[in-house]
Amino acid sequence: MRNMELLAPAGNMSALHAAVRAGADAVYLGLESFNARRGADNFTIATLKEACDYAHLRGVKIYVTLNIIVLPGEVGRALECARQAWRAGADALIIQDIGLASEIARALPDIRLHISTQMNTCNAAGIRAAARMGAKRVTLARELSVEEIAHLAQVGAEAGVEVEAFGHGALCICYSGQCLMSSMIGGRSANRGLCAQACRLPYELHNAAQRKPLSAPGEHLLSPKDLCSIDLLSDLARAGVASLKIEGRMKSADYVSAVVSVYRRVLDRVYAQEGSVSPARPTEDERRTLEEAFSRGFTTAYLEGQRGNDIMSYQRPNNRGAFIGRVAEARNGIATISAEHELSIGDVLEFWTGKGHAAQTVADLSYDKKGRVRIELDARVKGVRAGDRVFRVRSAKEAFEDDSLEPRVEVEGTVRLRIGEPLEVSFSFARTSQGELAEVRGVASGAEVEPARTKAVTEEDVRAHIDRLGSTPYVLTRLDVELDEGVGIGFSQLHRVRAEALDDLTERALAAYHARRLPRTEDREELPAVRPSGARIGAWTTNPVCARAAKRTGAHMVYVPALNYGRGEAVVAGQLTATVEQAGYPKQCLLAMPVVDHDEVGLSREAKLDFDPWRYATSGRPVFVESLGAMQMAAEIGIPFEVGPHLPVTNRLALDEVARMGAVRVWLSPELSLDQIRELSRDTPVELGIFISGAQELMITEHCLLMSQGPCSEDCAECRRRRSPHYLKDRKDFDFPVITDALGRSHLYNSVELDLVASLPELMAAGVTSFMVDTTLMNGEQAAQAVGRAIRALRIAQSDGNSVAKITSATTGHLFRGVQ
Repeated sequence: MRNMELLAPAGNMSALHAAVRAGADAVYLGLESFNARRGADNFTIATLKEACDYAHLRGVKIYVTLNIIVLPGEVGRALECARQAWRAGADALIIQDIGLASEIARALPDIRLHISTQMNTCNAAGIRAAARMGAKRVTLARELSVEEIAHLAQVGAEAGVEVEAFGHGALCICYSGQCLMSSMIGGRSANRGLCAQACRLPYELHNAAQRKPLSAPGEHLLSPKDLCSIDLLSDLARAGVASLKIEGRMKSADYVSAVVSVYRRVLDRVYAQEGSVSPARPTEDERRTLEEAFSRGFTTAYLEGQRGNDIMSYQRPNNRGAFIGRVAEARNGIATISAEHELSIGDVLEFWTGKGHAAQTVADLSYDKKGRVRIELDARVKGVRAGDRVFRVRSAKEAFEDDSLEPRVEVEGTVRLRIGEPLEVSFSFARTSQGELAEVRGVASGAEVEPARTKAVTEEDVRAHIDRLGSTPYVLTRLDVELDEGVGIGFSQLHRVRAEALDDLTERALAAYHARRLPRTEDREELPAVRPSGARIGAWTTNPVCARAAKRTGAHMVYVPALNYGRGEAVVAGQLTATVEQAGYPKQCLLAMPVVDHDEVGLSREAKLDFDPWRYATSGRPVFVESLGAMQMAAEIGIPFEVGPHLPVTNRLALDEVARMGAVRVWLSPELSLDQIRELSRDTPVELGIFISGAQELMITEHCLLMSQGPCSEDCAECRRRRSPHYLKDRKDFDFPVITDALGRSHLYNSVELDLVASLPELMAAGVTSFMVDTTLMNGEQAAQAVGRAIRALRIAQSDGNSVAKITSATTGHLFRGVQ
């Protein structure tokens, strides 16, 4: 059985050193651009080469993240970035953009392609799609249970694709790659590596029928606890996980060192017996180390099928650390603490007082006669009283001290001093390469060894001068000395030949990486441009009333989500209602597959509720797909399909990829500007569409946002909460509608309605031919008005190029401002 790889984060060189010293098998890091943590220090191509050499010498792999959507004008730079990363020594590239992924697989066949969790892979079809693109690994969605992971690992094994799973660190409340909240509110796109973490801010949940906020355990209603799988490592190993990923490229070297070292020790205990997986648990000290490194409270969350309030950190969105004890006394600026664990100077403590939380660094400490710790409080720390809890949020003892030479590589050496023969020094070490143990050996020779003219060299002299490796990345574990009697040699020659042998060893160890040459770039096959049909208005409808109203008003196409297609699942203006279903949906509606679609396996909601959206698909009628897996499924069963905006198509490479798979229309990402749409539409191989009015979805969450009201049976069909419109109110009094679907997943919408209807002339001139009105938050009358307005705007634009007036309270999204 192959051991599970421990994959660590590195936001800078110090964190890389920490990861390797702590025992990581591989490290993932980002370059200055095109990575999902653009706020980290990150690496340049020059420092990437240094990082690769450092890691490879110690048998550790380097994966480079290029895990953001790529805009039209960036394609060339993104591809060159991938090429240079490979040349610098990267072992794999982690990619989100489907166009970039397919092109890298074609143009750089020697590098491993890993599919990012941003591609939202949560079913077998997604694994097969990754294999078709040439990927060797898929980082799975975080919302999967261990049983689902085991299922996908088996599918991957059959397709030649490994699966990687997140094991520790921050959890996003939204499915990865689907969050537009930061983007729409402030222009900082999470899909571009600049998430502003709006999910960690305070919110109130409201029922539209009530005037006051609903009760909740806290105000941070979008803030999950941190993932911690330390107790599930043997389960994940048995499930077939190839790589266990630790989140944290924005975190310190201290964090990386502490967390990776704990997981390394426990993983080693899991694999303590050759060829078997043993149950292993962390010690209490190891648990506390994880808590002190960073913790919003820990959860195994979706790995064990948990999706309720227990996975949420409602009361605080930041580090809470490890509980140390309580304040016994507080007087005259001195806090006496009944500490359950030893404290040290340099620790950072946080006091949880009746007035909030206050932190300070321990500058000095003493003990009273009862052995309690006495600490002088900072002037800023106020309101500390007896009984207050104390947490340690940084441990001085766990601080990482950087040393670029550590960990040193253990080598064995041989020195030959035979009279009449050249001096020879060699060093070697063994390492695993492609599953086999191989020896790396470096050798250097000096001048011919002569008899001593005065004092002969002793073996102790030779050992003392060869074993001077302090300024090198090596440590000598064994030295064989072959020494003739009466040899004479200058020690400077021993030093020089030793250094040359070590240099030769380093170069041989890294030779395969340093010998890389960029392949010649072959031209891609250009797909023929599609001949656009006439402009068309579509309507996105979640109930029969709105669907029929849209059809009557003149909509050319009507789309119905599979989640609303089943009887009893019609949603009108954000609330579940059965009163609109008597007539049923009009004929020729196009079925829209869910953005999130787990296989019916284990603890998935699809398995529990026996839900398969493909049962509604009809041969020959196009379906609307919004994930890589759904696109693959449609292609496999031969159904025409349109690609929705949740599968972001933002460049020509991506357009070509979906066109090759058989897409007949692409609904563009809402993060594209008008200029970018214009550039993308030139000679497009598929028709282009865009959503022009209505609700903009910001998030899809596995955790139901209505659960904060209290205990939930998870019987979504009978849920009374779903029968009333709900919304989250932020600090600025903006209301964000919330709808929970038939599977219990919540959909959060923007507080401001989208209106691009007034921009139809510009969009048509830019090459867009299809326009969608989203009626999700509308009733039948409102849907008819919205669709009618779009039809009228289309006719005006076609007749004389003029436009209708924009709705003053609406937003044009990113059409004229773009994203960062």
